[in-house]
Amino acid sequence: MTASQLRPTGLTGEVLEKTLRYARERDYTGWDYGDGMSSRLLQALPVENKWLNIAVQETIKRAPVNVRPLFLVEQRRNYKGTALFTMANLTAHELGLGEVTGVDYEREARALAEWLVEERTPGYAGFCGAHRHEIQHLDKKGLPSWPDMVSTSYAVRALLAAHDAGLDTGEADYSETVRSVADFIDEDLDYEEIEEGARMKYVPTWSNEHYTLNAVALGGVTLLELGARFGGDHRERGEKLLDYVVSRQQPEGGWMYRDPPSASHLSMDSHHNGFVIESLLRHRELTGSERYADVLDDALAFYRGDLFEADGAPNWDESNGYPRDIHAAAQGIIVFSRAGEFAAAERVIDWVLGALYAGNGKFRFRQERLFTKRVTLMRWCEAWMAYALATYLDQRAASATPR
Repeated sequence: MTASQLRPTGLTGEVLEKTLRYARERDYTGWDYGDGMSSRLLQALPVENKWLNIAVQETIKRAPVNVRPLFLVEQRRNYKGTALFTMANLTAHELGLGEVTGVDYEREARALAEWLVEERTPGYAGFCGAHRHEIQHLDKKGLPSWPDMVSTSYAVRALLAAHDAGLDTGEADYSETVRSVADFIDEDLDYEEIEEGARMKYVPTWSNEHYTLNAVALGGVTLLELGARFGGDHRERGEKLLDYVVSRQQPEGGWMYRDPPSASHLSMDSHHNGFVIESLLRHRELTGSERYADVLDDALAFYRGDLFEADGAPNWDESNGYPRDIHAAAQGIIVFSRAGEFAAAERVIDWVLGALYAGNGKFRFRQERLFTKRVTLMRWCEAWMAYALATYLDQRAASATPR
């Protein structure tokens, strides 16, 4: 039986419950995509060498089997992943899944929201959050003290959702906590208005010689979230960021990872294009405006036709089917659900359950052409699928008609 043959709280709801249970039993802690620098073996070496760091990090990331236990990689909570779990638990509560499972999903969401507040990154102009692992880049080492716009944007969305659900504690107003994210965007990410709109950096320490387009789009949506609650000029500035991203849309309908494209190691890959499209869909939800309607039509046609197969399998980018990644699949579920294309979302769900689901709420990382990487990553696999399934259920319930 496929997802499309079931009521929204059927198989999909059952898988969401199991996914949240898997994460909850592990305190939402686990391995992550780029966690190789957290190897205790690497940290114990008496030398610090960029190329050694890269060798260990990339070996752990790219190995066909999970070698993290051999390298003694530390398992940690991920900031963005915790935001996704917060929203998934909120949706589970709102859908009444706790009445079936006996789990207090509202309490889970509140505890996770409190963690997001406590673990925000200090020392910047406004609210922000960061990954929990060091990452070795070619030019520098990324540190856990360096916040980024993508992690921050999902934390803002999660805390505003928690506020809207009335989960604020007596000592904290989540909406006021995240309101200062506008200062982070302005001062630390160098928000800059240009002829095509406005742009900003992904990470405060990064060069302004290139811009990461999905991060700019998520920054724009973050300002729209503030504008919807606090007014002011947040909407105008958020739309300027989206205008800049829209100006970089390729003739095919998608977006390169960076502007200029020559600075990018990726082409029009699936999950980053999904971030951009979701941001434009979120603009429509928050404002009621069709400002980007034509752009969305072209983007969804490209996304649907070039980045997904007819059976729901996600392509890596516009030219390559493999690797087929769980994050790309999850983002597809989110995009198609927000676009109201539930049949497409259900095809992706069906593909994931057939290709990358190990049962009991556990998802695999990636399907290569000849084998499957069976490691389960708490943020990359579990958090994204929990949020994707919750988004599908929420959007499906909101649009449900008597059947």
